Amino acid sequence: MKKRIKEPAIPSARQETVRQSILSLLEGKTLSVKELSPEVSASEKEVYDHLEHIRMKKDIQLVVTASECRKCGYAFRKRERLKKPGKCPICKKESITEPLFSIRKR
Repeated sequence: MKKRIKEPAIPSARQETVRQSILSLLEGKTLSVKELSPEVSASEKEVYDHLEHIRMKKDIQLVVTASECRKCGYAFRKRERLKKPGKCPICKKESITEPLFSIRKR
C-alpha cells in the first residue's frame, strides 16, 4: 500500500496577529474563551496563553468576570488562573460557568 504524501498546510493570510485580534474583539465586549476561539481561528489553549500575555501588559487591564457554580452559586473570585475550574469546592459539582474577559485601558 502506497503512502500518500501530504502537502504542507499553507496558513491563511492575516492582517493582524492573534493577540491583536483578541484585543480588538475584547474592546467594549465581554466574551468567554469559547466565543473568542473561533473568531481568532485559534485553539482555546492558545487563546488562554495569549490572555496571560495580555494580562501582563502595563497599558491594558484584563478584566476577568469570575466563574460561578450553577448548582450552589459559589463564585471563584480569588482565583488567579484564567482557565475554568474543574469542580466546585462546596458542592463538588462540575457544572461551572465559563470565566468572561474584557479589557480596559489604564
